[in-house]
Amino acid sequence: SLLQEMEDHNFFGLVIISTLLACLRVWQNMTNTHKCHHSADYNQIRRQNRTADSAEAVCCHKNSLLLLLRSRELLQHQLVMLVLVLGDLHIPHRASALPAKFKKLLVPGRIQHILCTGNLCTKETVDYLKTLASDVHVVRGDFEENTNYPEQKVVTVGQFRIGVCHGHQVVPWGDQESLALINRQLDCDILITGHTNKFEAYEHENKFYVNPGSATGAYSALEAEIIPSFILMDIQSSTVVTYVYQLIDDEVKVDRIEYKKNA
Repeated sequence: SLLQEMEDHNFFGLVIISTLLACLRVWQNMTNTHKCHHSADYNQIRRQNRTADSAEAVCCHKNSLLLLLRSRELLQHQLVMLVLVLGDLHIPHRASALPAKFKKLLVPGRIQHILCTGNLCTKETVDYLKTLASDVHVVRGDFEENTNYPEQKVVTVGQFRIGVCHGHQVVPWGDQESLALINRQLDCDILITGHTNKFEAYEHENKFYVNPGSATGAYSALEAEIIPSFILMDIQSSTVVTYVYQLIDDEVKVDRIEYKKNA
C-alpha cells in the first residue's frame, strides 16, 4: 500500500544517513591513532585506542539507532503529511459497515489528518475515525445524528488551505460553477465536497476540487449503484499527490492524481 511504501522509503534513507555517521566516527578514530604513531608510547596508546574504539563502536551504533528512530518519528510528524478524505458512509441506514478491504488499508497511527464530508450518521463511526488519527474534521451532512458539526470548514495542512463542505447546499448538486463560487468565498487551494456519493477530481481556475465519493458505496438520491471509494492525500511542499482507492469487483484499485499549487 502507499502507507507501507512511504515508510519503507523513509527507513532506507535514514539507514544510509546513520551508516555515514558511523563511518565518519570510525574515520575520526583512525585519524587520532595516526597522529600518535610517532610517539614513544605508541603501543600503549594503540591498546588504549583499541579499547576506546570498541566502546565507541558500541556507543556509535546505539546513537545511530537512536538517531534512526528519532528521525523516523520526525519524518512521520513533520514531513510526511497524509490526509484521509472520505464521507457519505450512511452507517447503518444505507450500509452496514466500511468494506473490510478498506479497513485493512487504514492502519492507525500512519495518517496525520482526516477530513470528512459528512453523513457519518452515528457517533460510533466518528469514534472509529478517531482511532485512525487524532486530528479529525467533520462537516454536517443532511443525515446526521450530531447536528453540531459546522456546515463548512477550512483546514490548513502544510502550504494548503483546504475547504470542506458536504455539498447538499449546492444547487445543482456537484455543479462546477456553484462549487467555484463557494471556493472563492472560502479562499482555498483545495475544495472537498460530497453528497453525490461518486468520486470526482478536477482542476478549475488553478484550484483543485475533490469529491471522495461514498466510502461504503451507499446509494444516493440519483444512483442506486455506487462504487465505494475514499482518497489519501500525500502533501509534499507545494504538491498534493492524491491516491484514489476504489472497490471494483471486490478488488481495491488505486489511481494517482497530482496537483501543484501555483507560486
